[in-house]
Amino acid sequence: QVYVVFSEELNCWCRALVESVWRQAEDFQLRCFLVDYAKYCSVASENIRVLAGAFAKIPHRAKKCCLYCTKPLTLHIDYCENTAKIGPAKRWDTAAIQHFRKLLK
Repeated sequence: QVYVVFSEELNCWCRALVESVWRQAEDFQLRCFLVDYAKYCSVASENIRVLAGAFAKIPHRAKKCCLYCTKPLTLHIDYCENTAKIGPAKRWDTAAIQHFRKLLK
């Protein structure tokens, strides 16, 4: 279900999906995915509201997705043998992320 939460970072009310809830001191915190900004944020429980009827039917501008079977690669350089090979990596490097963002634009 989509709710409306107040994002302090954006300083406005946004539509959001609640990912998780945890107790913090005297109130609850919610981890939310902002469906129109594709961002995650933490929100205090007092800053959440039920979304009014007509607004709930507006399509989301952002969707959570992943690249199926796409694994990060990186360039492994061996200075001793003067070779370079592309191989698996634990995480995406900055250049690959920037290249992917350019492709999306």
